[in-house]
Amino acid sequence: MRVPERRRGEALVRAIHEAALVEVAETGLGALTMEGIARRAATAKTVLYRRWPTTHDLLIDALAQAYPVEVPSPGLDDLRGDLIAALTLLTDWMQTLAAGAVLAIMSERHRYPELTDDLYRKVFDPRGGTFTTTVLRHYADHGQVDPSRLTPITTQIGEALVFKLSIDLARQPTADELAAIVDEALLPALGL
Repeated sequence: MRVPERRRGEALVRAIHEAALVEVAETGLGALTMEGIARRAATAKTVLYRRWPTTHDLLIDALAQAYPVEVPSPGLDDLRGDLIAALTLLTDWMQTLAAGAVLAIMSERHRYPELTDDLYRKVFDPRGGTFTTTVLRHYADHGQVDPSRLTPITTQIGEALVFKLSIDLARQPTADELAAIVDEALLPALGL
């Protein structure tokens, strides 16, 4: 019988993060335990406690690592394409275990307000808040978009419409629908 190779460093952290996301998907936030995560990651519970004091700390760390980052085109020559790419990144991410864990947190924000606060403070806010904000700020910083147009409403339009269509259609928006969100709502709201 072959003994599995012992994981260390980043390989072990990735396994623990994945185990935490799977555990939330299968058991829910209320039943999330260090024991369950450790068992799923095939490691000792003490390994988890050395790095994360609570399951919520571990979960937030896993979400921070799994949350995608927008990368606007460096040439500042395709705002429309960069916005569509950001919304595509969102729809791809919405199909992941991390998105399911975020949904679990948001669904139970009344039970876990500190966890929700940490989600915003440690995961969403450092990346700009929404999936189009990084692109919009990049273009605004370089004079391509009027910064005064980047309001709490305009920076959420794309994301909000993706969520609305996903709920209404019971599926992810298509590439054409994402382009329509950009062309018919987001760009006009920016005065472009």
